[in-house]
Amino acid sequence: MEILNKQGEVIDHTFHEGAQEEVLVIYGHGLTGDKDRELMVALAEGLAQKGWQGLRISFSGNGDSGGKFEDSTPSKSVADLQAVLDAVKGTRKIVYLGHSLGGAVAALTAARDGRINALVSLAGMVRTKDFCEAEFGGVTPGEGCMWEDETKPLSQKFVDDMNLIEHTFEAAISVEVPWLLFHGTADDVVLPKDTEHVFRKISSKKKQVMVEGEGHMFADHYSFLVDEIDQWLNSEGLE
Repeated sequence: MEILNKQGEVIDHTFHEGAQEEVLVIYGHGLTGDKDRELMVALAEGLAQKGWQGLRISFSGNGDSGGKFEDSTPSKSVADLQAVLDAVKGTRKIVYLGHSLGGAVAALTAARDGRINALVSLAGMVRTKDFCEAEFGGVTPGEGCMWEDETKPLSQKFVDDMNLIEHTFEAAISVEVPWLLFHGTADDVVLPKDTEHVFRKISSKKKQVMVEGEGHMFADHYSFLVDEIDQWLNSEGLE
């Protein structure tokens, strides 16, 4: 299956077969990542073994998807996700799982698109403007790069979009579907307090899991995450 965004760019994806054909989990990566980041692969493979079929995607400009990294913004990623939803439309229930900036995409998309039936956020970004200033405030857009990675140039387009969004609190308030939120207590990239604050704003069915001592990538807790997500989906996430 070929998936194209509205610019005609290919959205690279990998499908994981699962016994529960009525549900599809879509996996969205974080900033400078792609569908093949270790966390995304581990969760998709682990949940597929539990029966949950999945689709890992790379947002445009990332990984093997089409487009330029310089054009990649949160708003464009929302549109990319909606293009994926168009491509998989049918009778299946959709769970979207997003990590870091992919978690911000979760709130921004679910607030406006009723095709998502449940959300899972891992270290979901909330304060996009503050994050951009804290991480890249000393970098000149169009000249410097994100975290000194020359393959990931910082664009003015990205900075402007992060500032325009500012935060996802209003979007979170509008989300009406069940939402499971994870955050590591030792995360120094996206602060744990962001998940705690947004959790209080959510009015839909919700669950928060703070993972003691874990950092931004949950490297020591893949199996724990898989078990928690599987249990939540089976018990209340898709009610």
